[in-house]
Amino acid sequence: MKKVVVVVTLCLVFLGCQPKVEKESVTLLNGYWEIEKVVFEEGEDKEYPSNDSFDYFEIKGDTGFRKKVMPQLDGTFQANDLVETIRVRQKNDQIFLDFKTDFAQWSEELVKIDAKELVLRNAEQKEYHYKKTGPIKIIDNGKTTK
Repeated sequence: MKKVVVVVTLCLVFLGCQPKVEKESVTLLNGYWEIEKVVFEEGEDKEYPSNDSFDYFEIKGDTGFRKKVMPQLDGTFQANDLVETIRVRQKNDQIFLDFKTDFAQWSEELVKIDAKELVLRNAEQKEYHYKKTGPIKIIDNGKTTK
């Protein structure tokens, strides 16, 4: 019984110590993000050491979109016509991104965001960890990058 009380207390302390995301910080989403890993509910991680595509977010006010883009070596991006519209929603102390396409709609909680890191959690409790990224430009036959 004592073990249960200790575990519950530690969980409450841990959950209470997590910094909450302020709605104003949603503007930090704007730009290119590269997935680093997915953390599953059971605690397992799936690492993504390199990616062929990035997620591009553009948010203005409470609405925006996300689309997949593929970086090119000349610093440009290729994109298709698939766009996920986003509505930013606040519920109690949590910020949610409500996504919608022609085929589906879902919500993800904005768990953490700063200038370099993004964490989203979906309804299945999978956490998607991203790092901020940008264009890749290789010039002079690979000798220099910008």
